[in-house]
Amino acid sequence: MQVNRQALRADGFAGFRPFAELEINRIPQAPGIFAVLKPEDFQVQFLAKSTAGVFKKKDPSLTQAALAAEWVDGADVLYVGKAGPGSKGNRGLRRQVQEFMDFGQGKPPGHWDGRLIWQLANAKSLLIAWKELPAGGLNQAEATYHADFRDEFDRLPFANLVQARVRG
Repeated sequence: MQVNRQALRADGFAGFRPFAELEINRIPQAPGIFAVLKPEDFQVQFLAKSTAGVFKKKDPSLTQAALAAEWVDGADVLYVGKAGPGSKGNRGLRRQVQEFMDFGQGKPPGHWDGRLIWQLANAKSLLIAWKELPAGGLNQAEATYHADFRDEFDRLPFANLVQARVRG
């Protein structure tokens, strides 16, 4: 399967809202997969310093050359992540996306997956889309989207620095 805006829509993804206009309460609380996509008219420009929060005393910023090396020309999708239910069943898509956006606004994260998103100028114009999935299928779904993207572009999406794998 291709991993682009049209394919994600056809595969049941919803939302496709810019971060700047996102109403967090419209995102389901259920577990699922989410994707960050560039809008049609997006012009890539890297910030010298990330707007993301510091993680374990580490600055999330990369050099312009490192960012350019990760950029995938021609790709709509910039990041694919998952949102599990959490150990107490109180996580899911809404909370994961809220924490992801808070991270981009400088709040310290619990992890720094997708951090390259927050070193893009106009990151608030990027689109967020999501798909509810049963918790038991999240690892497989994330790994499949990563593998499908890699099949198409010979690399992972821009802000996915690690290939998702299905755990035993």
